[in-house]
Amino acid sequence: MSGTPVIARAHLDPNGKDLAIEHVQDVEDIIENNKQWRSESQRSDWGRKIASIPNIHIVQWMNEEWERGNQVMPFTKEFDEVIARKLRDPDWAFLRTDSASVQGFLGFGS
Repeated sequence: MSGTPVIARAHLDPNGKDLAIEHVQDVEDIIENNKQWRSESQRSDWGRKIASIPNIHIVQWMNEEWERGNQVMPFTKEFDEVIARKLRDPDWAFLRTDSASVQGFLGFGS
């Protein structure tokens, strides 16, 4: 995957007891590549690229699921379902590299 790695930054609360971890990543190259892919015709489902998701969003989505009490782990059917749901959401359309639905591709949405 192109782009920069995810950087974790630790922040100690002024009370000296609480620690927060901030994750950051420059995703501009990934988003620009996604735009390029969307502008190209993909001829078949075999080898069709659906999305390119920056790692920072994977971390974000996993944290959101954990906050809901859904302790999903990466590379599981449950997390594949989270990814498929996000990629169908218009708010995350910028991650898509095609205009088709995710249904049934590589386990997403099946």
